[in-house]
Amino acid sequence: MGQRIFFVASSIVMLLAAAPCGRADDAAFSKDLMATIALQGKRCDKLVRIKRNGDSDYSVTCRDGNRYHIFVNAQGRVIVAKQ
Repeated sequence: MGQRIFFVASSIVMLLAAAPCGRADDAAFSKDLMATIALQGKRCDKLVRIKRNGDSDYSVTCRDGNRYHIFVNAQGRVIVAKQ
């Protein structure tokens, strides 16, 4: 179980490090961010706004009004902070 969580977390870090390149990638990247939010136990029905603040650093707004700051901290952990 611990290895699976590590694999999922590592995958999310790699996904957050890559910026979307085109229209088709935007939908996939949105799903990746939604999965990241869900894995942290937060609620988001659909992303309506994604703002890239920097490398592995995003501010997102959900259709239900929830807003989150998603980033990788200095220890390499993915953080989803409610704004």
